[in-house]
Amino acid sequence: MLTPEHIALQDSVRQFIAREITPHIDEWEAAEIFPAHDIFKKLGNAGFLGVNKPVEFGGMGLDYSYEIAFCEAIGGIGAGGVGMAIAVQTDMATPALARFGSDELRERFLKPTVAGDYVVCLGVSEAGAGSDVASVKTTARKDGDDYVINGSKMWITNGLQADWMCLLANTGGEDPHRNKSLICLPLRENGKLRPGITMNKIKKVGMWSSDTAQVFFDDVRVPQRYRIGEEGKGFIYQMKQFQEERLSGATRRVTALMNVVHETIDYTRQRKAFGQSILDNQVVHFRMAELKTEIELLRSLIYRAAQVHMADGDMTELASMAKLKAGRLCREVTDSCLQYWGGMGFTWDNSVSRAWRDLRLISIGGGADEIMLTIICKHMGILPKRAA
Repeated sequence: MLTPEHIALQDSVRQFIAREITPHIDEWEAAEIFPAHDIFKKLGNAGFLGVNKPVEFGGMGLDYSYEIAFCEAIGGIGAGGVGMAIAVQTDMATPALARFGSDELRERFLKPTVAGDYVVCLGVSEAGAGSDVASVKTTARKDGDDYVINGSKMWITNGLQADWMCLLANTGGEDPHRNKSLICLPLRENGKLRPGITMNKIKKVGMWSSDTAQVFFDDVRVPQRYRIGEEGKGFIYQMKQFQEERLSGATRRVTALMNVVHETIDYTRQRKAFGQSILDNQVVHFRMAELKTEIELLRSLIYRAAQVHMADGDMTELASMAKLKAGRLCREVTDSCLQYWGGMGFTWDNSVSRAWRDLRLISIGGGADEIMLTIICKHMGILPKRAA
């Protein structure tokens, strides 16, 4: 699927990573945050935050295959949290706005986000509603020309730095699949949180360089014209947006996992035991070959899903399969490779232990493995549609 133009894009992204990100990773991991506004502005200046976004709103206007190529490239960042934060900006919180938002909204929110002037976050999950999106409790009550928002959101990547949130909230009605809307909610004014918005930082097992927040809303006003698309269709829009999030997550892991394998090959080639390198043991080098084969199979599945998406098909089943496989491979590859690093693998400051911590998230975030299995079963005709 990758042409010389795709490869050129990836080369440019890798050069950016080597220059602007890699030298600072250890510092950002220790601080448990990275300077999103600074890095995103530089990414925006290079055009990387709008690869497949409309040209009229600052994007490159390229097809979705180039976004997949971009995701592969940022998967090579040595800290998963930074790549994830970038992906929120490009593939998690903006696809619905780009596709269904009014021109006013896209000018007000999408254009500066693509430029890197704004940092965005996605507000879907809650303390009592993670993978079960239909159960979110946050409300947006109509009052004149405004919505008045009350509730809270959990696990919000970029939340501590975000300028606005793509918020899913209940806007009226009893049907949990038809009573929700997506809203562009400004979080800050003049660099400070707006009245009625408070946040708590969440400390995580991995993805340390990415800030994560719990966000609370107490009578927060937002104009109704900041709603994305039609009222009551937020659940549908978010389900579509999830597909690009899930495929982005799987794609980034392809590069990250391949890096873990290659780093393990290098380490075990140098490490000696009983008169030979660890890599000389057949069980080790055969295992590396098996893992690389599995990763390449995942890449092929991702490319197939992307091609369906570019042809205006429904990639839901394939994207769910890719995310499921990526999550399971993240556990298998990082655990297998960490074992071959021996005691060094159980220390904090090395690439394989960081990958072991960071990559575990994909089986949970953006829809747990069990949700992916349910979706796949629905498409197989095993479960009724409402069950998934």
